[in-house]
Amino acid sequence: MKDEKGRKPDEMPQDSRQSLRATRLAARRACAPEQAAAWSRQIVAHLLRVFPRPPGKRIAFCWPIHNEPDVRAAVGVWREAGATIALPVTIAPQTPLVFRAWTLQTPLAADAFGIPAPLSGELLQPDVFVIPLNVFDAAGYRLGYGGGFFDRTLAALQYTPLTLGVGFELGRVARIPPQTHDYPLDWLFTEAGSWAAQARHPSQNEQPPAAGSQPPESRRRRR
Repeated sequence: MKDEKGRKPDEMPQDSRQSLRATRLAARRACAPEQAAAWSRQIVAHLLRVFPRPPGKRIAFCWPIHNEPDVRAAVGVWREAGATIALPVTIAPQTPLVFRAWTLQTPLAADAFGIPAPLSGELLQPDVFVIPLNVFDAAGYRLGYGGGFFDRTLAALQYTPLTLGVGFELGRVARIPPQTHDYPLDWLFTEAGSWAAQARHPSQNEQPPAAGSQPPESRRRRR
């Protein structure tokens, strides 16, 4: 059943998504840098508690902007343990992201959207994505900046990656009714702890995993 605007009953109107995104982004940007840094250190600790060893061979993360969680310390540990680390590069609107290898010596420059990225170098296909969360729910659905880059990128893959969402508790909401293109994450990490996302692992019941545990095998995503 749909309403007079053609929406399903549980579908969040687009203006509500935009308003929610703007409100939570403003709250995060208003945080003092030292507070965001303290929360980031807690997130790093939770990441390394659950994944003391690299969770994959090629791990992509996002350079922190706008007071996003800074997880460079975690990916640094994984890099030292043998993982290849990559950063996303935005080529153009409405296109999937590409990923290039990153080390401490890699020169960065602003990509098409002003985000620091390696604009040359080896292209990689990550098997793990560490994705920042602007707004998120326990099911593992998220709101980004509105460009749809990660959803488009994940939908284009011919394999199922491991997806780790990192965000601050101020971005948590009770529910984000998913749209058809939304891709639920496998795990959520905030300053408060770590959870297997309910849409991927409904039996987990939003309980924090045991220290050092590995995630259950992800269900194949819908095609």
